[in-house]
Amino acid sequence: MSAGPRTPVIDFGNMVAGVLGWQANPEGEGAQPVQGIQPDRLRGDLAERFRAAFTDVEERRVTGEMGFFSLPGDRALAGAAREAADTFGQWFETVVVIGIGGSALGTAALRDALLAPGWNELDDEGRDHFPRLHILDNPDPDTVSALLARVDLARTLFNIVSKSGTTAETMAQFLVVWGALEAALGADKVRGHLLVTTSPGRGTLRELADEYDLPSLPLPESVGGRFSVLSPAGLFPAAVTGVDVDALLAGAAEMAERCRGPELMENPAGLVATLLHVADTESRASVQVFMPYADRLRGFAYWVQQLWAESLGKALDRDGRRVETGPTPLPSFGASDQHSILQLLMEGPRDKVVVFLGRDAPGKEVTIPLLLGEKAPLGYLGGRTLFELLDRERRATAEALRREGRMNMTIMVDRVDARALGALFMLFQIAVVYAGALYNVDPLDQPGVELGKVLTCGLMGRSGYDPPEIPDPDPRWRV
Repeated sequence: MSAGPRTPVIDFGNMVAGVLGWQANPEGEGAQPVQGIQPDRLRGDLAERFRAAFTDVEERRVTGEMGFFSLPGDRALAGAAREAADTFGQWFETVVVIGIGGSALGTAALRDALLAPGWNELDDEGRDHFPRLHILDNPDPDTVSALLARVDLARTLFNIVSKSGTTAETMAQFLVVWGALEAALGADKVRGHLLVTTSPGRGTLRELADEYDLPSLPLPESVGGRFSVLSPAGLFPAAVTGVDVDALLAGAAEMAERCRGPELMENPAGLVATLLHVADTESRASVQVFMPYADRLRGFAYWVQQLWAESLGKALDRDGRRVETGPTPLPSFGASDQHSILQLLMEGPRDKVVVFLGRDAPGKEVTIPLLLGEKAPLGYLGGRTLFELLDRERRATAEALRREGRMNMTIMVDRVDARALGALFMLFQIAVVYAGALYNVDPLDQPGVELGKVLTCGLMGRSGYDPPEIPDPDPRWRV
């Protein structure tokens, strides 16, 4: 499988039987392979399974049900986000995004990957005079009050992101911000510090935008929150801080094109989906560890966790049968977590598969000085670079897992930039809808989170929601 320039390359050899290491049989019957996919299956039954999944996804894509496919080519949406960022957004010293779940995780992934480390601590020149960027997702009063006390409200724009306009956590913080702006600047100044990103035609936030003439950006009806990073939900915060959104969308478009065919061995997202589905359903590797060896991809790993968990963890399949299926995604970070979770990955239960995320080169290299070379534990490091150390640790960890018969694959980009990140976003979004078809579940809904929302509304006294009866804790089960 060939890869175009600056696009992810998937090395899945360590998922294949015969490549994976061998382990002595505890019964004393000699050595035997423990896990791994027989290579002939990739052009046999697994290829046929994927072809059916591809057809299913294509049918839903063509009807417009999976709107995220069209985002890289939607010039109107991208243009609206870019125009708001280049004009209105540049009036401010600070931009605060208020959202939760997919309305925040994509922006966090973009921030971590594409802005300079310590962005908000840099002076104006260090940020090329682009605004600082904060994200408020969890409605923790300590966090919210501290941020509002720290920023200059007169020079701050609040971007409220909620497709429905009824997300309790987001709307509560929206009301807190509205009150703070009104108290500090006066009621007539509030409008000038708000930008709402929401459904173009429905919902409370849309009604408020229309009633108070608030600046707004649209979230397409066919794009769910966890698939919205390439919509104005992610594009505005990216553009307002100087990210090259054209490159971001170009990378996504290139990956979408690579995934347009039904042949398993030629479709990168199909391979990711199929290999992880088989690992879960046949090898009982239901814990899927996403492990970047780049601090810039930390936010991306959390974004993948939500995408995977909310799309694939379902009680019912699409035929209404109870299945209670779905892998458990776990973010982990190299090399830090080599000193925490690696022992479990190497010698614990064989219920895990690791997806390493690597890069060919860092943004900036740091050479280790030739100091204290007479000390054997230090001398070999001098003259090397920090990236060499980090990347060799990634390779060594993958090899150690292989030798122990532990399945893993590696997804490589040449560097972490806007084009590569756009490709990674699209790779995993397409992979998760293929995986949904393989599991026969709907990757676009999330019925499991709705009950908690309903109960919260009842507990908070929202009109139309009955207060739930929650029994008091039984003292027998308290210590």
